[in-house]
Amino acid sequence: MDEFVERLAGIGIPALIFLTVMSSTGLVGAAAITSTLASLGPDGMIGGIVLLCVISTSSSIIAKYGYSAIITATCKKIMAKENLTVDQMNEKIDKYLITKGLKEKIKSKIRESV
Repeated sequence: MDEFVERLAGIGIPALIFLTVMSSTGLVGAAAITSTLASLGPDGMIGGIVLLCVISTSSSIIAKYGYSAIITATCKKIMAKENLTVDQMNEKIDKYLITKGLKEKIKSKIRESV
């Protein structure tokens, strides 16, 4: 059941993006699909298809692990790569455009791991 929900979430996000962009084209049928795919991607229709696949994959990962776990893991990688202390990383986290609750959650997980 959990895997089904993850797959559904992965498919749902790209579909919502596709339908939103398609509705803004003002076209119908094959012209709307072609126009939507071409406007989404950097290299026309193929780029649009690739972008939707990337969004699908990333949204499946987010659905599986949760965005707070992904952000925390990313912050830990940044700390290791840039040789930052916990205090320096906390300053960076304070500048992120995320909720205060999520900032505190990430900070506590980083403190626990060090």
